[in-house]
Amino acid sequence: MKLNDALETLGLAATAPPRALSGGDMAEVWRIETAQGAVVAKRDDPERLAGEAEGLAALGDAGSSLVIPAVMGQVGSWLVMEALEPGPADWTALGRGLAELHAPCEAAHGWAHDNACGATPQPNAPLHDGRAFQRERRLMPLGEACHGRGLLSRSELARLKQVADQLEAWLPDQVPSLVHGDLWSGNVIHSSRGPALIDPAVYRHYPEVDLAMLTLFGAPGEAFFEAYWQARGRERAPADWPRREAAFQLYPLLNHLLLFGRGYHAAVLRTITRLEQDSND
Repeated sequence: MKLNDALETLGLAATAPPRALSGGDMAEVWRIETAQGAVVAKRDDPERLAGEAEGLAALGDAGSSLVIPAVMGQVGSWLVMEALEPGPADWTALGRGLAELHAPCEAAHGWAHDNACGATPQPNAPLHDGRAFQRERRLMPLGEACHGRGLLSRSELARLKQVADQLEAWLPDQVPSLVHGDLWSGNVIHSSRGPALIDPAVYRHYPEVDLAMLTLFGAPGEAFFEAYWQARGRERAPADWPRREAAFQLYPLLNHLLLFGRGYHAAVLRTITRLEQDSND
């Protein structure tokens, strides 16, 4: 279906030609001025888009101070949502809002439906133990997929499994939080209404999932972390934060290895080695 047909189906009338936006590595994204206001239209696999729409709704329903774009609707391979206008960066507000989003949920780790992180299918079948969820739904499925494509050797997969099997030895189980699930810096928008989140891959798990992703490819800065930990009732990060950061960076690194190839192999092995060293200390 063409973009204009999708817009018309949703009752939107374009008033200017669409303008291409950066859609990352997976999707085609356009900004369109319409008689009903500016919108963003994303073209991708319909099932992935349905998961994204569900994730945006879940983030919006969470009641945090973060801005979540409203979804206008999905028509086949098009997802249409409100456009956000740029504004100044406010890392303190982002830290505070993310802490609000990460309020504990009385639910199992996981989600009612599988979704996707980028183009990678993301299994979310719930488990009550967070360590088991991280091992069985995140690290080992991706590790085995990488091994199947020749991106991890058998011995490297065995090292990953040993790290995953040791989670119960040091990582306490805890009540999960709603997480964005793919919170690299490109999925944070500094809008005129405040910090906003886009392109989620939501589920319920350890909140450090989002923090580790933010620090993997960027540096949110001291103001962000001060606001985040204070809003969660702490003066500073917990003592084991560096170890948790490494543990929760393994999943996105494995995903990048699977999606983009051996350029991420060294980073995966460095992170495994770091966790092995922590286990031996």
